[in-house]
Amino acid sequence: MNASPIRILVVDDEAPIRKLLRVGLATEGYTILEAGSAREANELLRQTRPDLILLDLGLPDMQGHDLLAKWRNDLFDLPILILSSRTDETGIVRALELGADDYVTKPFGTKELVARIRVALRHRLQQQGEKALFQTGELSVDLVKRIVRVGGKEVKLSPKEYDILRILVQHAGKVLTHQHLLNQVWNGSTDVQYLRVYVRQLRQKIERTPDQPQYIMTETGVGYRLREGDEPAVPPTTNSEL
Repeated sequence: MNASPIRILVVDDEAPIRKLLRVGLATEGYTILEAGSAREANELLRQTRPDLILLDLGLPDMQGHDLLAKWRNDLFDLPILILSSRTDETGIVRALELGADDYVTKPFGTKELVARIRVALRHRLQQQGEKALFQTGELSVDLVKRIVRVGGKEVKLSPKEYDILRILVQHAGKVLTHQHLLNQVWNGSTDVQYLRVYVRQLRQKIERTPDQPQYIMTETGVGYRLREGDEPAVPPTTNSEL
């Protein structure tokens, strides 16, 4: 175990959930800090500097979205993952647009949560400088030469397909909303169905089995996420609880 284990701040008003997270994540070597409200979370942030935050949106003294916005406005650059039992896509999209790195819907599985925590931590470390060469599995993208290869063979992409892939590569491991991609690629001048068509075409070229993608993962109703590095290919949600 590392001499200085990674500290995760869990902000959730449900004590049983905090206990499950504390026990489950401790087995992975993480140190868990707990807060049952926004006030307690802010106090802990003043006292210590965690490496990552797991934030529930339903807090008793402040809306999770408002707390997230406050933290980002205060220039807190910590990775923040949303934990939520809500299924409304609007709330999830809003959290991502406010600066959340990812979201996990309750109930969630241990493997999925740990994988997303690792991706979020890696992503923050890499943000200091964009890598010229990205690779995950058999997919490699050279952002300087604009060359895409799968299994060592070059793949020809259209300009829009490449733009979508480039943006996903630059934010590998992070969920990008439909609107973010539309704004970046088309300046927001088209609709989400157009984006889906291009993603489908892109998958046909880079995925071994396009209907069961291993690289470009769909976050249903929200957007897309590019699998990063050695991240296991896990679905957006699982039925097993932590």
